[in-house]
Amino acid sequence: MNKPVLEFNKVIFHYKNSEAPILDGIDLQIYENEFISIIGPSGSGKSTIFRLITGLEVPFKGSILLNGENVTNRLGAVGYMPQQDLLMPWRTVLDNAILPLEIKGIKKEIAQAKVRELLDDFGLQGQENALPGNLSGGMRQRVSFLRTILSGSNILLLDEPFSALDAITRLTMQEWLIEQWMKRKKTILFITHDVDEALFLSDRIFVLQQKPHTFIQEVKIPLGRPRTIRDVSKSEMVTLKEKLIDQLRSKVSK
Repeated sequence: MNKPVLEFNKVIFHYKNSEAPILDGIDLQIYENEFISIIGPSGSGKSTIFRLITGLEVPFKGSILLNGENVTNRLGAVGYMPQQDLLMPWRTVLDNAILPLEIKGIKKEIAQAKVRELLDDFGLQGQENALPGNLSGGMRQRVSFLRTILSGSNILLLDEPFSALDAITRLTMQEWLIEQWMKRKKTILFITHDVDEALFLSDRIFVLQQKPHTFIQEVKIPLGRPRTIRDVSKSEMVTLKEKLIDQLRSKVSK
């Protein structure tokens, strides 16, 4: 087993305007180079977990470790890709991509050179001078992911990044994301409402139960790598999918 890069130790959290805990003594370990998906009904706390990891919220009790260290100020310590790409419409692909490097104080010419080296890998060669409004949804998400990679963190948080894409583009982006993840050896946490997407992408799935969360169910995916989308149609995967959907439905109906 690889070393843990993200750990929750007895984390308790509630929002300031409520004393009802969302997380109540949660322990989690996420390992180097893992791909973890988080699924659960709307309002179950998926985004809250991301806000805690990024440092936008802090635990009421417990600790969150990044790469073995108890990092109290986590702002900027992990890469984050939101559901909306948040590209600046007046900036070109190149100038949108260099933003995290600019924030670090890297000179524009050096930052641009670094991004140019990656354009081909990200399917953006020849688009460096295009404005976001002239890009397809898939290409905009590639720029957003490139920007996330350039954060320099070994931990990347992806919050439903493909939810607005059509089915074919979404599948293409899933396959491309797996290629990039395997090539760059990052740890990815991925929020999704799509069980098929979680099954195809993940090593493990975290299933959020009813709040307050005293534990988080973990489901290990019985597929090796490399894998194809057809592997999700195997009998054991269909059975697992049905079980997960039944669980999610039961949480919504309560």
